[in-house]
Amino acid sequence: MTVALFYHPLCLEHETGEHPERPARLTAIQQALAAAGYTQTPGLQTPRLATEEEVTRVHSRAHLQRVARAAAQGWAMLDPDTVVSTGSYQAALAAAGGALAAVEAVVRGPVRRAFALVRPPGHHARPDQAMGFCLFNNVAIAARHAQVALGLQRVAIVDYDVHHGNGTQEIFEEDPTVFFFSTHQHPFYPFTGRLEERGRGAGLGFTLNLPLPAGTGDRGYQRVFDAVVVPAVRRFGPEVILVSAGYDAHWADPLALMALSVAGYAGLVARLCALADEVCQGRIAFVLEGGYHLAALGAAVTASVSVLLGRPVHDPLGPPPGQRPEPDLEGLIAAARRLHQLG
Repeated sequence: MTVALFYHPLCLEHETGEHPERPARLTAIQQALAAAGYTQTPGLQTPRLATEEEVTRVHSRAHLQRVARAAAQGWAMLDPDTVVSTGSYQAALAAAGGALAAVEAVVRGPVRRAFALVRPPGHHARPDQAMGFCLFNNVAIAARHAQVALGLQRVAIVDYDVHHGNGTQEIFEEDPTVFFFSTHQHPFYPFTGRLEERGRGAGLGFTLNLPLPAGTGDRGYQRVFDAVVVPAVRRFGPEVILVSAGYDAHWADPLALMALSVAGYAGLVARLCALADEVCQGRIAFVLEGGYHLAALGAAVTASVSVLLGRPVHDPLGPPPGQRPEPDLEGLIAAARRLHQLG
């Protein structure tokens, strides 16, 4: 099966200094993909930059201009966690452009699976505010593009980053045409994403949050996907699935306390691909979010691409050392199924 991979060298120009979200993240991914032979087949394609019009479908023009001005100054902090440097504005447009290219590739064909290897990440970016390492909300820009430019009506976004995608939720919380699902460590930054947050107004019921306790690993995530994610997305019936693909729930990640392995991530990707085959002609596009342990990030992205290509998965890091029993999630799963009437 052919897969499209998108990468723009401008994404390396977002210089952040001594910061977890740094250019070395993409370099580590490239090296891991090259070692697996994936930079030659299917190869990395260079996307165009997102236009201001495409960005401002989900962000205010004032926000776009604020990011551009901050980058023109050479160095700025947009919030306590979010750095902007000279190349950041162009990098942010390239990151959004990668997400646009991925959704275009799977909707227009000939591929049905794509991965945008981009930074800065996006899912914390709110309509009028940069936040949590994120400048523009790449997956939200892609979702709206699928509707405005590609003619789709229903888009599902699945976010498995370890942090709640608060920006994505806020952008679409009143919109019944975009279904947003997030698994995330809780309580944890940004301290949103409670089970009770289900959208507002016409969008009530089209946001589904599963706040997971620290220590959740392969078994818990797979149980949650099977019992909640799959039936909820199946019921919504999207025409494309977009994935906010964060790899910071890996057990080695320095910014979180979860216990997913590389093989566990591959299992989630396989479930989402099977779901896409069932509900939307296989159309699924992944957009990189977090992941800050370089070896784990490179291995997990490579494993994800292996699943997209239908090839064997290799987990060089294995399970967590001294693995402890995972938290019991059955009460949470039952509450989520009851709240969202999943039977």
